[in-house]
Amino acid sequence: MGSVNWLAVLVAGISSFVVGGIWYSPNLFGKAWMKANNLSEEQIKRGNKGKIFGWTLIFSLLMAANLGMFLADTPGNCPADCGQKTDVAWGATAGFLAGVWTFCAIAIHSLFELKRWRLILINGFYSVVALTLMGAIIGAWR
Repeated sequence: MGSVNWLAVLVAGISSFVVGGIWYSPNLFGKAWMKANNLSEEQIKRGNKGKIFGWTLIFSLLMAANLGMFLADTPGNCPADCGQKTDVAWGATAGFLAGVWTFCAIAIHSLFELKRWRLILINGFYSVVALTLMGAIIGAWR
């Protein structure tokens, strides 16, 4: 945990929150997401924003912390040629791979919930994009 850059983790977590705001905005996928969930604007407005955004930020920070721990360099634990050193490219790659992992989890849950592929793709690719960016941020600050 000592080799984790916690400022990078904080910024990466916030970046996921920002990407979500853009991703689910009416100008990008928000309208399609609402339609696929059978939600109206009125229903969305009735939601508890403090609870929704508060928990979203907490979960985004947890995702970033988890990714930051995976990307932490651990010099001295292996020979110099044993592994990949974390940089922006490896961070983005690891984030992308984590995004594919979460995409699959979202798809599995959504299939059992009888969700449409349109919704699975919107939610799944958000994870891929958000985690790729998180990894790039964490990798850039190594």
